[in-house]
Amino acid sequence: MEGYLLLCLLGGLVLVGFAVLANALRIVPEYQRLVVFRLGRCVGTKGPGIVLLIPVIDRAVKVDLREQVREIPHQTSITKDNAPISIDFLWYYKVLDPAESVLQVGNFEVAAQGMATTTLRAVIGGIPLDDVLSEREHINTMLRTRLDEVTERWGVKVTNVEIREIIPPREVQEAMNRQMSAERVRRAVVTESTGTREAAINVAEGEKQAAILKAEGQKQAAILQAEGEKQAQVLRAEGYSVALEKIFGAAKLVDQKTMTLQYFETLKALGMSPSTKYIFPMEFTSLLDNFLGKDVKK
Repeated sequence: MEGYLLLCLLGGLVLVGFAVLANALRIVPEYQRLVVFRLGRCVGTKGPGIVLLIPVIDRAVKVDLREQVREIPHQTSITKDNAPISIDFLWYYKVLDPAESVLQVGNFEVAAQGMATTTLRAVIGGIPLDDVLSEREHINTMLRTRLDEVTERWGVKVTNVEIREIIPPREVQEAMNRQMSAERVRRAVVTESTGTREAAINVAEGEKQAAILKAEGQKQAAILQAEGEKQAQVLRAEGYSVALEKIFGAAKLVDQKTMTLQYFETLKALGMSPSTKYIFPMEFTSLLDNFLGKDVKK
């Protein structure tokens, strides 16, 4: 019986020893650090790797060093021109000093979220509505700068702020829709007028080119026609010249008797006509003399 109790006591001590050892021995990943408090006093950060803590005396707080993102839900803010708008955004942060993030603030995320909402209202309150809708990047930079100024003393760096959605009042949305519709109509009218103008210019250019081509064609046709007439006249003149040369050559071979015979042919044709009066040239008698001879005349 005593052996059994001793065995149970030994087993209990082993279990307690394992529990204490498991609680004292920690394996810390690369992206985490342990802020160790010994009897309530911070003794620094431990990790990564195997960290051995003194049971009961040491207490460790885990701190994640990875960049984190948190969402700030829709917050109603008043712009500089008294327009209520609803904005939600995301903010990114990274712990640079694990010990400061534990020592300087009780609940960092809750504190940072409250600071983000108040900072958002302060920033939006100094900007008109039109600038809020058109200058998101500027607002993001202002929010990041102001949040970083506060969280820097907590050992935390705000790396980025991104506004996700801005919801203006209903009447502002309706006015924006009307403005957008009017702008689209204006662009459509401008585009249509530009197209009409370009079409008219293209038509005019086409007509101009057609007229130029037509004039050039008429000019070339007139030149070709003139060249043809010139060559035709030259050919006709050459033909006349050749004909005259042939006539002149034949005329040299014609004697006085041949001419007289031609006159007789002419008289024969006159005699066949119904006329009763005839006119003979004075040279007719001299032609007869040449044809009959001087002795006959005598």
